[in-house]
Amino acid sequence: MGMQFKPLSALFGVETSDVDLSQPLSDALFRELEQAFYAHQVLALRGQAITAAQFANFARRLGPPQPHVIDQFHHPDDPNILILSNVKQNGGPTGLQDAGSYFHTDYSYLAVPARATTLYSRVVPKVGGHTLFANQLAAYDDLADAMKQRIEPLLAVHHYGNRHDVNEASRTAASLLSAEQKARLPVITHRIARPHPVTGRKALYAVSGSSFGIVGMPDDEARGLLDELAAHATQPKYQLSFAYGVGDVVVWDNAALLHSATLIDRDDARTLWRITVLEEDRAAAAPDVLATTFATKG
Repeated sequence: MGMQFKPLSALFGVETSDVDLSQPLSDALFRELEQAFYAHQVLALRGQAITAAQFANFARRLGPPQPHVIDQFHHPDDPNILILSNVKQNGGPTGLQDAGSYFHTDYSYLAVPARATTLYSRVVPKVGGHTLFANQLAAYDDLADAMKQRIEPLLAVHHYGNRHDVNEASRTAASLLSAEQKARLPVITHRIARPHPVTGRKALYAVSGSSFGIVGMPDDEARGLLDELAAHATQPKYQLSFAYGVGDVVVWDNAALLHSATLIDRDDARTLWRITVLEEDRAAAAPDVLATTFATKG
């Protein structure tokens, strides 16, 4: 028998307790996980107990890992792992705190964007600490035809940051970069109505977060349109609130979702490990056997 998956919501997301990432994962079992991931956009693997190396090995099967630009909080055993934590040691931070507490898409400010992000929950706060996901496939599908036609040719301008909060001292601003780190990140563009690189389904792409303008459009008009799309795309009917248990590994599809961390009490301990992997060549990533699986899924 294969793994059993339970829905996380009526629209998207599934979870399973039928996999142990501390043990070798056969190609057949990984294939089953991959199909569930692309069919449902969020995949939760409950109750894992794994090392940094085991976590990194699993992530590499999803795609090529890309270390985060904030390199001071890379895991000492593997720079592909970013430590997210509000825990302090010897008076200093052990990880990145308050990361991504606004709707955004990971690495949408890179020319080759993220395929998936995976988080491994190590320490769970007493209250809160959920991740909110918003389904951008469904949000695109529900747009009026006139809006779909309007945005079809448009390219959004992306750079690191949060267009809704440029105050670097704010808890909802993008995590602070040094001047050298900022210099590594050029301005790039991505389609607003972007076909998914594996399934081919169109989704709204990163209309909240790092999208600051639209090519060939005045700034006020561009931001007005992006804000209109973001308000539509983050409606409660498109959202899933994911609650972590200790040891949970969650993987989400950056080409199909927006997501947001939720702020917690600074003294309520939380630690997660994060790896983000980049997209690959579509022909290699989308075998024909997957096509029928994805054709009718949300």
